[in-house]
Amino acid sequence: MDSKRALRHTLSTMIAIAAVSVAAPTASAETRTASAKTHEAATHETATRKAAPPDAPLARTRHWTTAARPAATRAQGAVKGSKGRNKGIALDQVVQRAWSFKEFRCLDNLWTRESNWNHRAHNRSSGAYGIPQALPAGKMRGAGRDWKSNPETQIRWGLAYIKGRYGRPCGAWGHFRSHNWY
Repeated sequence: MDSKRALRHTLSTMIAIAAVSVAAPTASAETRTASAKTHEAATHETATRKAAPPDAPLARTRHWTTAARPAATRAQGAVKGSKGRNKGIALDQVVQRAWSFKEFRCLDNLWTRESNWNHRAHNRSSGAYGIPQALPAGKMRGAGRDWKSNPETQIRWGLAYIKGRYGRPCGAWGHFRSHNWY
């Protein structure tokens, strides 16, 4: 039960971070001015401290910076968005199966190598298709009629396949690392 609670906590943390990074407002002129004053004060403090006697009181200031990046363009967001959405679907299904976050990391490694989480990935040489790279692709038909276009159906089928053949995603990932297929 502890791993389930930890996984929920991790998921809620990831969602909160994503929400904050998406909803972060741009700095206003007032904020930028205050930040500049803080930086000037810190610079002034250093210069003053060198000239001041050692027992003089020191005014402490803080300077805050951010590593926020500008929002992705529409074309970049389409690819990253579907990959992130597909990972979110998989994480939900991993949690429903009461597997740990370690199992999700193994699944992430496996399916990143197989299809990079692209639900339309097609291997022309083998005919494998989808996120789990099912071979033959028609095997996913058992999970739903929309297997060609629905990542949730593909993920559900892929997790059932992994559970039946390897027990858990880390077992499938271990097999993949030693044989280059699963």
